[in-house]
Amino acid sequence: MARSMTSPDQLFRTARTAWGLLSKLSPLPRYAIMAAVFVVGLGVLVVVRPPAVFGPEPTPETAAATGLNADGSGTFFFAFWNVENLFDDKDDKRRPVDEEFDNPFADNDKMRQEKLDHLADVFLAMNGGQGPDVIACCEVESVRAADLLKATLNKHLDDAKADPKLKYTQVVMKNLDAGRHIAPCLITRLNVSHGFTRLHGGNLRILEGRLFVNGHELIIIASHWTSQLKQRDGSDGDSGREKYADIIYSLVERTAEKNPKADFLICGDFNDTPDSDPVVKGLHATGDRTKVKPTDRQPQLLDLLAGKNPANFGTIWYGGKPLIYDHICVSPGMLDGEGWAVDPDSVQTYTKGLTRGTRREPWRFGNPNSAPVGGRGYSDHFPVTVTLKLAPKKVADK
Repeated sequence: MARSMTSPDQLFRTARTAWGLLSKLSPLPRYAIMAAVFVVGLGVLVVVRPPAVFGPEPTPETAAATGLNADGSGTFFFAFWNVENLFDDKDDKRRPVDEEFDNPFADNDKMRQEKLDHLADVFLAMNGGQGPDVIACCEVESVRAADLLKATLNKHLDDAKADPKLKYTQVVMKNLDAGRHIAPCLITRLNVSHGFTRLHGGNLRILEGRLFVNGHELIIIASHWTSQLKQRDGSDGDSGREKYADIIYSLVERTAEKNPKADFLICGDFNDTPDSDPVVKGLHATGDRTKVKPTDRQPQLLDLLAGKNPANFGTIWYGGKPLIYDHICVSPGMLDGEGWAVDPDSVQTYTKGLTRGTRREPWRFGNPNSAPVGGRGYSDHFPVTVTLKLAPKKVADK
């Protein structure tokens, strides 16, 4: 029988007892012992990777359901979607800009569940009916709202009598009040390094989450950049989007200095097109694969939507035409065939069932008190999807 994990209470009592013994020692030996304990503990964290931080590694019996092959290699389906004002079931007394969503979503169970069901229906129609292995969203009010979406996804899987191993087990998110109380999140059935989950840029909507599967780490940055709507300073938000681009790129650049092969996937609603200055100059993103090299001191990122025709890949309808505002970008490490990788040719903008009429305009869910004519749809954005690949299981050097 496997030995159970030590409980937090037991750890606390043990630590309190140890501290009582240490406090009786003179300062020099006390500090020496504390330093030794810290170094040993850090080594255990890195080598053992306790499940409390990293979660359980995939096992052979879950391989078929999670996309893993016998050698640990695998194929996974990724989707990003701006889900348009997904609020939870709690009245949180938000500021006025969010009250039109916060109160009705808390009070109207039927409408809230309709929103959750609509999103789950779309996600679970992807990937051959299994749903994405990794979901990234933005415009999510809270961790509670992300948990409700995860629960709805799992209920739909249960109702469809799907393989139980397909259930979503992880939510990666931190609550954020940044002008509006909405933030990015990740929902996945894969292994997550929760100890590395963080927000970047102060009150900016930039979420870092890390997947760790079979010895390979994937760093996902999900973000929601400043909109094109008139800002308080009278601008259209260019400086805000430039700030998002600079902060995200600095994360990639700092990591690349130490590990040029680091695997990054940067996704989000950038509120700008692939050829805009914030994306091209700030994020250093290009559609030219030949320019994406890990040897560069300032590596270029590959924007999988760059160079695509908005008539086929547009993610929003703005100014009377389709535009690409939602992006998936990857670092050079995602093109080297080692660790995590991406299939650039697999990128798609998913529109099945998400439009009405003949033009490429998303069928939005609408505000709580003003449903669109013809009924509520889904979101004012389309999802973007791509296939990820994983190299065989990494074997530690002996």
